[in-house]
Amino acid sequence: MSDESLELDLFTSRPKGERDAEFAEFMAESMGALHRTALLLCGDVDRADELTQHALERTYRAWPRARQGDPLSYARRVLVNLRIDGWRRTRREVLTDPHALPEREAAWNGPDHAHRDEVLRALLMLPLKQRRVVVLRYLLDLSEAQVAAELDIPLGTVKSTASRALLTLRSTLDAVTSRSAT
Repeated sequence: MSDESLELDLFTSRPKGERDAEFAEFMAESMGALHRTALLLCGDVDRADELTQHALERTYRAWPRARQGDPLSYARRVLVNLRIDGWRRTRREVLTDPHALPEREAAWNGPDHAHRDEVLRALLMLPLKQRRVVVLRYLLDLSEAQVAAELDIPLGTVKSTASRALLTLRSTLDAVTSRSAT
């Protein structure tokens, strides 16, 4: 019997209450980060709530497998896949008007709180593929290789997509800055 199957047997032989307690602890630690990721990916608070809830539910169902590696990475991958599946079902992107975003959108840990809304609005104007790469790479601080693995795309695609997205963000934010300066 391999170590992996032994660990799985030990986990599944635990009383359900212990597994639930372990998952509840994971959920309490990671729900905020998953919700912020969902919000940045879809741009709508209600849809982000639903995505987060569905991602946690799927992670719970696969908890023996998810806990073997990095459970947060597993849950984040589920969340991104759910977002992609939702987009594929509708085949069109319905974004919240960036100018109609509520003020309570996302916690911002950067030093410049005054520009938070402009950055979020500019981010929501990016195409979905670019937004996913920017969120994972720069806002969640994953490496290019981790982003490529999570999105199941080549490393070169991550680099070129990030480059184009940053160029678009810079021009959008420069336009906002020049408008507010006049």
